[in-house]
Amino acid sequence: MITFSGILQIAFYFLVILILVKPLGWYMARVYEGQPCGLNKLGSSFENLIYRVCAINANAQMNWKQYLFAMLLFNFLGLLTVYALQRLQFYLPLNPQGFAGVPADLAFNTTVSFTTNTNWQAYGGETTMSYVTQMLALTVQNFLSAATGMSLLIALIRGISQHETSQLGNFWVDSVRGTFYILLPLSIILAIILSTQGVIQNYLPYKNIALVESINTDKGPMTEQILPMGPVASQVAIKQLGTNGGGFFNTNSAHPFENPNPLTNFLEMLSIILIPAALCYTFGMMVKDKRQGWALLIAMFLMFIPLSSLTIMAEQNGNPTFSQMGVDQTPRDNVFPGGNMEGKETRFGIVNSALWAAATTATSNGSVNSMHDSFTPLGGLIPLWLMHLGEVIFGGIGSGLYGMIILVIITVFVAGLMVGRTPEYIGKKIEAFEMKMSAIAVLVMPLIVLLFTAIAVVLPAGISAIANPGAHGFTEILYAFTSMGNNNGSAFAGLNANTPFYNILGGIVMLFGRFWIAIPILAIAGSLARKKIIPSSAGTLDTHSPLFIMLLIGVILILGALSFLPALALGPIIEHLLLFGANHG
Repeated sequence: MITFSGILQIAFYFLVILILVKPLGWYMARVYEGQPCGLNKLGSSFENLIYRVCAINANAQMNWKQYLFAMLLFNFLGLLTVYALQRLQFYLPLNPQGFAGVPADLAFNTTVSFTTNTNWQAYGGETTMSYVTQMLALTVQNFLSAATGMSLLIALIRGISQHETSQLGNFWVDSVRGTFYILLPLSIILAIILSTQGVIQNYLPYKNIALVESINTDKGPMTEQILPMGPVASQVAIKQLGTNGGGFFNTNSAHPFENPNPLTNFLEMLSIILIPAALCYTFGMMVKDKRQGWALLIAMFLMFIPLSSLTIMAEQNGNPTFSQMGVDQTPRDNVFPGGNMEGKETRFGIVNSALWAAATTATSNGSVNSMHDSFTPLGGLIPLWLMHLGEVIFGGIGSGLYGMIILVIITVFVAGLMVGRTPEYIGKKIEAFEMKMSAIAVLVMPLIVLLFTAIAVVLPAGISAIANPGAHGFTEILYAFTSMGNNNGSAFAGLNANTPFYNILGGIVMLFGRFWIAIPILAIAGSLARKKIIPSSAGTLDTHSPLFIMLLIGVILILGALSFLPALALGPIIEHLLLFGANHG
């Protein structure tokens, strides 16, 4: 059972998010609408300098195809740069450990991963990447990929709010403003706070520290430990705020140099959801109907709160196998809340570990402060299913909300069929073209996840990387392709993903998961922008009412269940039945 202390922690977490939604959402709307917001008065000169240096006409407007081309070109240049930095890092400065260039297949996978905002990591950062690669390739791309997702959302919002036009704004301007006025200031503030709490930020060589007692190993007694150094705080800040998730260290935010205490844990976990939640209010402001934004935020919370609570309860119920082994999982007040502590940090406990797991998979963040591979079958199923729902419960920065809007369009269409009316959303008719594009956007992720999972489980190259046979091994593969297909980046950690097979296939999946969905998103934005505004009437469906919110939740859950229930039955569901059946039979 969840302790009273655990309930207070959860309630405080959600309360702080709700308090920050409105001011941050208001600020972001002002930034993207080019209205005074404080920082743009101070930074307008630097912003204009960027446009001049890059030969950008800030006043030029783009239709959806031009916006798409600019976005693809920008990300293609990012792909080339990140790949080159990894391959050449041995010859570049700030490489005190003398790391060699990253192998071609791993460099390809990592390049695609950070360009697509996935941040899937098939490597150990402290044993693979130099400081210059961590900063110029990975940290910079954390900003740019996040800004890309926000820009795509803003283009879709303009398509909904504007009428009888083909113009959706300027991708270059949106990306610069999103980076310079939103992501960078928030990251600087968070990085400073984290560094005061013990998150390291330096360029020192790794340090050899003498152990108090030697440890016997197969290679003889070990008397020293190597402590990795590096510019960590700056990367941790943007990895959380940009829903990137790629950690500086192999163990991510379970490492004490990335996440040293409960305060940093709370701030990092808060940062995961902060911008995706606030963008709902931004949406309401920009479409001139704040009720629409609040409705989407309420729908997200109504799904996230029970699912995160189920994750916590599944872990606090413990593992029956441990009980048979004599491991005490009995709660003892707030000192030890009981349950399955395998793979979790004693600094944070079950509540903060399970809540983080739910938050990181509800968004497309992917960072971890515990090992999902050690969760109970049901405790691991919920984070997996949160990704299967399309990561629209908050979701990635920008990508979560535009995914949710696509599901709103489908819900409006379903509701229109039920009452025999032409479906409308915020004064725009939803017609055949929007539904075709929405269907493509919704089907891309399940198709690539299930297809590549099937390929992996029948080929020796895919099966040989499994650490655990049976249902759990299948779950590891399903989780890996679900994470990559949703641009999430978290892993079950029991799969050896650093092989040419998984690096190449994973890179392909991540490219499809990001950019193939972006095409129908912008096509819908362009189509809606050209439409006329239809005045509301007595027969207009209220898309901010409690009834519509429940209908929207129903559509999301049904789509997730229909797409992935058979696969889940082969993985975590059957593993749960085997585990608890064997221990209660």
